[in-house]
Amino acid sequence: MSATPLLSVDRVSKRFATVLAVDELSFEARRGEVFALLGPNGAGKSTTVRMLAGITQPDSGTITFRLPGAEPARSPDRSRLGYLPEERGLYPEQKVLPTLVYLAALRGLSRAEARRRAEAWLERFGLAGRANDRLGTLSKGNQQKVQFIAAVLHEPALAVLDEPFSGFDPVNQDLVSTVIRELRSAGMTVVLSAHHMDLVETLADRVLLMHRGRAVLHGTLSEVRASSGMGKRLDVTLSGAVDDAALAALPGVERVLARTATTVRLALRPGARVGDALRALADVAEVVDVRSGTPTLREVYLAAVGEGAFAPGLDAAGRREEGEEEPA
Repeated sequence: MSATPLLSVDRVSKRFATVLAVDELSFEARRGEVFALLGPNGAGKSTTVRMLAGITQPDSGTITFRLPGAEPARSPDRSRLGYLPEERGLYPEQKVLPTLVYLAALRGLSRAEARRRAEAWLERFGLAGRANDRLGTLSKGNQQKVQFIAAVLHEPALAVLDEPFSGFDPVNQDLVSTVIRELRSAGMTVVLSAHHMDLVETLADRVLLMHRGRAVLHGTLSEVRASSGMGKRLDVTLSGAVDDAALAALPGVERVLARTATTVRLALRPGARVGDALRALADVAEVVDVRSGTPTLREVYLAAVGEGAFAPGLDAAGRREEGEEEPA
């Protein structure tokens, strides 16, 4: 992975009427990495992605593209950019394979090469038997597969993917994650937006956590965790119930993150020793099982912006949030 930024975003802002969707946002994406914009609906991710794709322009600030072999530019070379929109953008009456060939030809591939690549991708995604079906007859998950293929079929230098896991069941989420890793290994830069933090945690080289249009934390996963100031997480299975007050009073425990009747997740203070908490816990309950680990991205995010960050409401452009889409 090159340290040279392929994409630079410098103090970019975007406003919709009275809503400041993106506020003085800055970051860089390097060649051959997966860079993730994370946060709940309304954080400003999709607005940022649309500016990267050239669909909308910043009100202030600059976006600079440094694609291999080209001079720095303020707008992307469409033939070297892949874009997966959050919304469905397909022609429902058109057939799957001709649509992919047409879209790839618009980006400079010969029709023969576009067809060869499209057929290989459809086979990879389990859609070879649907190549001549109308797009409108596909499930939302399968339509998402077609749109993903269209975004990477021409092998762009930069792929900008808005909620690439939307509409997928866990099996297809894993498939798309594997494909993204392969694209990165082949040298493609992938910038993706997502609110599925658990998926991105296993995928991204660097992340930027957004809240209300601004950067909250950014860097590698280890850098983000370190800058959060959070200590280790302790998952404990007990033989019986223990009240929250007793758990919170354990040495080194900062707070109770989650619990059931017999399991509890504890957040330890930075520098606290796991053994001290466990010895004290063993005095009040029988410990059946215990695991320690680092905070998840979701926990880091909630600690940074507050527990209400994922509450339903309006997105950055003032629209009502939509629910999850059906699986493929």
